[in-house]
Amino acid sequence: MRSTLGPGEAAPEVAPRERRRLDGRLVVLLVVVALYSRGTLTGSLNPVALRTWTTVFVAIVTQALPFLVLGVLVSGAITALVSPAALVRLLPRSPVLAVPGAALAGTALPGCECASVPIAGRLTARGVEPAAAVAFMLAAPAVNPVVLVATAVAFPGQPRMVLARFLGSLATSIAVGLLWWRVGDRRWVERARQRLASAGGPGWPAFSSAARHDLWDAGGWLVVGAAAAATLQVLVPRSLVLAVADHPALSVLALGGLAVLLAICSEADAFVAASLREFSLTARLVFLVVGPAVDVKLIAMQSGVFGRRFAVRFAPLTFAVAVACALLVGRVLL
Repeated sequence: MRSTLGPGEAAPEVAPRERRRLDGRLVVLLVVVALYSRGTLTGSLNPVALRTWTTVFVAIVTQALPFLVLGVLVSGAITALVSPAALVRLLPRSPVLAVPGAALAGTALPGCECASVPIAGRLTARGVEPAAAVAFMLAAPAVNPVVLVATAVAFPGQPRMVLARFLGSLATSIAVGLLWWRVGDRRWVERARQRLASAGGPGWPAFSSAARHDLWDAGGWLVVGAAAAATLQVLVPRSLVLAVADHPALSVLALGGLAVLLAICSEADAFVAASLREFSLTARLVFLVVGPAVDVKLIAMQSGVFGRRFAVRFAPLTFAVAVACALLVGRVLL
């Protein structure tokens, strides 16, 4: 087919196809239907196991939901009020200083994983060193005050767990950022440089859009995570759980892999970790440090923002560093 473009005309840009994501409304609806039909299911399922599953599930969701909502509101406010250009001006020029500076900025500019990935993409597109952008992306959802308070509530009377999570996640973000500065290739983030995405407009429209998106998306994953934790408590034989939990290496790999697969929002994952009482605190720390850094949801989002060449290299590196940092901090503090 012959082109109809004139000599000086450029081809129109084709809008990228939006990635399909888990809709929290669908998940919540399915769970509500399941819970309301538990009277019918009681005839075919063990009623004791069903009551246990429901109790664990409701307890996790009820405890985590207020922190999830608070995190979503803070994330939406940051999306509407804090521009990537302001962060560009604040970060040092030297990558050695910019990486820890960007990681520490995550404590003052909290946001969930869903918000941190596009923000990192916008930072990269505006000229921020990619290593500093990924350090912020890893730190913001893991070391902010909302997540730390939620962890303190989930692990009452265990302040060392809160400190261990903070130090493990902060060390992970800085270490990955510095490693990426040394081994990363700028061609792997070219996609982010080519698409300077808008934050959705100023003021209230940006806030409401970001808050609605994060609430439904993160809420759906919270329900999935709570259901998985409840199912683990009910269906998996206790002897098998204890066998894995009693083996240090297996317990670390099991909870690290579980964090990747469940993809729970960082404002809520501490309550799921607290329910896994058979596992050591160090193994549960691995779950808390790995989860906000690398999971199936983040890998998909990073592929869309930065490209697949970035994601296939960044995810394994982040997983290995997160596990190592959690083990190191856990050995010292726990």
